[in-house]
Amino acid sequence: MTRDLQLMLLIGDVVPRPASAVLIDALHTARITSSSGATSGFQLTFAVSARSELTRVMLPEGVLDPKKRVIVVAVVAGRSHVLMDGLITRQEMHPGRVPGSSFLTVTGEDLSLLMDLEHVERSYPGLPPHLRAMAVCAAYAQYGITPRTVAPALSDVPNPAVEIPVQSATDLAYLRAMAADVGHVFHIEPGPAPGASTAYWGPQQRDGEPQPALTTGSGAADNVEELGFAFDGLSAARHTTRHMDPASRTASAVSAPDTGLLHRSLAARPAAPVREHPLTGQTGRSLTQSLLSSLGRAVRSADAVTGHGTLDVLRYGRVLSARHLVGVRGAGPAYDGLYYVREVTHHITRERYQQDFSLVRDGLVTNTQVVTP
Repeated sequence: MTRDLQLMLLIGDVVPRPASAVLIDALHTARITSSSGATSGFQLTFAVSARSELTRVMLPEGVLDPKKRVIVVAVVAGRSHVLMDGLITRQEMHPGRVPGSSFLTVTGEDLSLLMDLEHVERSYPGLPPHLRAMAVCAAYAQYGITPRTVAPALSDVPNPAVEIPVQSATDLAYLRAMAADVGHVFHIEPGPAPGASTAYWGPQQRDGEPQPALTTGSGAADNVEELGFAFDGLSAARHTTRHMDPASRTASAVSAPDTGLLHRSLAARPAAPVREHPLTGQTGRSLTQSLLSSLGRAVRSADAVTGHGTLDVLRYGRVLSARHLVGVRGAGPAYDGLYYVREVTHHITRERYQQDFSLVRDGLVTNTQVVTP
């Protein structure tokens, strides 16, 4: 690693320990993907040989077996960033015919994998969705996971005399199904300290302090290697359903509430919905449940503007984090401004630290006057 970049690796069972010098010396590349509302993953590649201690001793002893916990921490300019806290799921050996061409690759997923290993039958009498999510996540405290849940935009407390929510799925599938039904996301955010994570169940976090701006089209001041944008005019859609009032036995059309209930707009000209989709599967559901479901569909289709690019971390000066805001400047009045970082992929070698990133926003033209330098 370079003077401005250091990589820390911890491996073990429930409580991992710093990796041995043999593993650190053998580490060739690391690839880590973090995404909003989805499972994050990692792939570590080690240089090996038939006579190396990693091949002869450590692999037979199970040091890199599936379900071993792995924590990857990058230290950039003296600041630590926990990039991954997950479990190994797969191991691949690629013997080479010439010296220096043999590699061992281990692949894994973040700690949400723990929540996807067992089918569960469980009931939650009288608990609204965010408290159910809190109860599910609390069972994983031994892995340093702290739940953080946000109540849905509209109140939906089930009456135990009428309805008892029942889980018949893995914990992860249940958390994501509940989140999708109210316009929320679920993911596990590693850090801020190694071994600690936050299980977040709530709307995309489009508030808070933005990360330093991505600069393009400014010559020597550029801190991205490439950055492009697209505006999909067919992305935004309106979702409607018909709700039957039990008392009057009359049906009326129900449209999704404004997406501003979940998070603020990042554009002065949000994309207008040009399509209308029927919201199915609402028979027997309350008006609040139908409204939340239509709101969730509207939120998922609202981000009509996307950006994709690549940056060198050492030139940018810090690690760009997914699931947070970042500013863009130099792209012109239509595309400058704040964006939500939907996904980041880290590519780390001994010579370079590069990130591919994906940005989203709900329309054109910024609604903020300045971005963080």
